[in-house]
Amino acid sequence: MVTGENLRIDGDRLWDSLMEMARIGPGIAGGNNRQTLTDEDAEARALFKTWCDEAGLSMGVDQMGTMFMTRPGTDPDALPVYVGSHLDTQPTGGKYDGVLGVLGALEAVRSMNDLGIKTKHPIVVTNWANEEGARFAPAMLASAVFAGVLTQDHAYSRTDLDGKTYGDELKRIGWKGDEEVGTRKMHAYYELHIEQGPILEAEGKDIGVVTHCQGLWWLEFTLTGREAHTGSTPMDMRVNAGLAMARILEMVQEVAMAAQPGAVGGVGQMQFSPNSRNVLPGKVVFTVDIRSPDQAKLDGMRAEIESRAAAICADIGVGCAIDPVGHFDPVTFAPELVGNVRKAAEELGYSHMNLISGAGHDACWAAQVAPATMVMCPCVNGISHNEAEEISREWARAGAEVLFRAVLETAEIVE
Repeated sequence: MVTGENLRIDGDRLWDSLMEMARIGPGIAGGNNRQTLTDEDAEARALFKTWCDEAGLSMGVDQMGTMFMTRPGTDPDALPVYVGSHLDTQPTGGKYDGVLGVLGALEAVRSMNDLGIKTKHPIVVTNWANEEGARFAPAMLASAVFAGVLTQDHAYSRTDLDGKTYGDELKRIGWKGDEEVGTRKMHAYYELHIEQGPILEAEGKDIGVVTHCQGLWWLEFTLTGREAHTGSTPMDMRVNAGLAMARILEMVQEVAMAAQPGAVGGVGQMQFSPNSRNVLPGKVVFTVDIRSPDQAKLDGMRAEIESRAAAICADIGVGCAIDPVGHFDPVTFAPELVGNVRKAAEELGYSHMNLISGAGHDACWAAQVAPATMVMCPCVNGISHNEAEEISREWARAGAEVLFRAVLETAEIVE
């Protein structure tokens, strides 16, 4: 009987896989630039497929480009347990965000093979396409289509900054599958991830037992002013879209601070046009990101930001259009699966605490169609979406071992 101390993964093999994957799409400061549907993404997918082939997994790819790698169960009628995350990164991303979840899931399967473990339910290691949303907004695009939240046509029409569409780029890199999106049925879904925040490290905990994920709105603002010479246009005759943007940024900070505790807001992307030193911008596009685990607070923040932004722009004479390009409501993860994660941490002797995920994950959309939850491990100084992102071998192993045990609890070991 495989129990107790035998239920461990190979931490060195997991770490070596993480480091080998990080060689694909290197950044400029030690991290990765492996954005979705780039040549680097295609190379990462090919390497992942090779490893899955070696582990005896069979591949399915859906029409959004998500990879599903299946280890059979003993019961042909049992629904699969899905485990995974994503291999795409931010333009200046780290080596672990998303990648740990995919390769931790693969390591769980490799360890099942090593230990001769059979499960009643199949295990499906999953690499979701375009989780980051850095190149094609919104984030978690493929899992949103899978859950029926967005249409495939809408997803295919998303464009990057060069005007290239998701659908065309998916075909170009050769990873558009034949499988209809969302037809698969899940028994459960687990996702391992780095915390992307400082709480676990600050509290000295090995494992985050994720009970909820906060909701978010991405609001894309397009402000329209009038291009004019910065030196010869009188101050009282300007229609300055940049000034309106600056006041909106300050207002977003005020709204988020007034909603404390349990709320955040900020701006991470902006574009000036024509973006010249001596020309007032005729157009400014930027995205406001607001999040909260409290639905009423989240919706209230959005309403206040939109109302106050309209007033700011009207005062300056700037046009203001707001497009909600990303959204999901706060998520409560399945209590039974959360309990399995907590039990696994306790059995392995890892310190743990409950967490609410501050970031969005594919698990948030998977939770719309099946019981789902997440396992988190610390990251150094809480830094993520940054090439300085770092974790330790021990944290990676702890997270993967908890994932391994929790998945086996749900997939049911066959003696």
